Amino acid sequence: MKVITVIPAFNEEKTIGKVLDDVKNYCDNIIVVDDGSVDRTFEIAKQYGVKVIRHIINRGLGAALGTGIKVAFLDNADYIITFDADGQHRGEDIPRLVKTAEEGSFDVVIGSRLIDSKGMPLTRRLANWTGNFVTYFLFGIWVTDSQSGLRLFNRKSAEVLNLKSNRMEVSSEIIKEIKVNNLKFKEIPIKAIYTDYSLSKPTGQGFIMGLKTLWQLILQKISK
Repeated sequence: MKVITVIPAFNEEKTIGKVLDDVKNYCDNIIVVDDGSVDRTFEIAKQYGVKVIRHIINRGLGAALGTGIKVAFLDNADYIITFDADGQHRGEDIPRLVKTAEEGSFDVVIGSRLIDSKGMPLTRRLANWTGNFVTYFLFGIWVTDSQSGLRLFNRKSAEVLNLKSNRMEVSSEIIKEIKVNNLKFKEIPIKAIYTDYSLSKPTGQGFIMGLKTLWQLILQKISK
């Protein structure tokens, strides 16, 4: 089974090398989508001999994931893993996602930080629970970690995913797509790695960005 990991990255020169060193041990190929970084993310990723695709401008998380998933699908991946570039995830969880998918014939497997949230900062828990409730309210599907960046898609799910979001709302849109396409999914517990670097990033991308994300999700709801 061919496992390809997609890593969207925007200005992650401090962590991308360490992430690639970790992930390369647990998959067949890696695709880094450099989403218009203005630092050395692209140059560092290229040094690792992985496939690096570059957006000329910053288009957002949704656009980077969409690009990476499409390329992985065209590269004949049996399983596509999405993996954050900030060092929050552990490469050793990738085989657990694959094993879960194979044993249960799941189309999508989500690594949940909230099944066991011990060690997760309160601000992060609150932000993620808010995302869960908004996702459930709009799309009628409950998951414990709708905003997780660590996911597995099999070929069936990658083929039917119709991601239209360019930015942060893509995480909730993926959950919506699971329901719309009647995909079989499962969540498994994962432990996130919190560092001063990852915690320095704004939770929920700020109040204004949160409102913009909510508005985009509402538009998706009423336009279906």
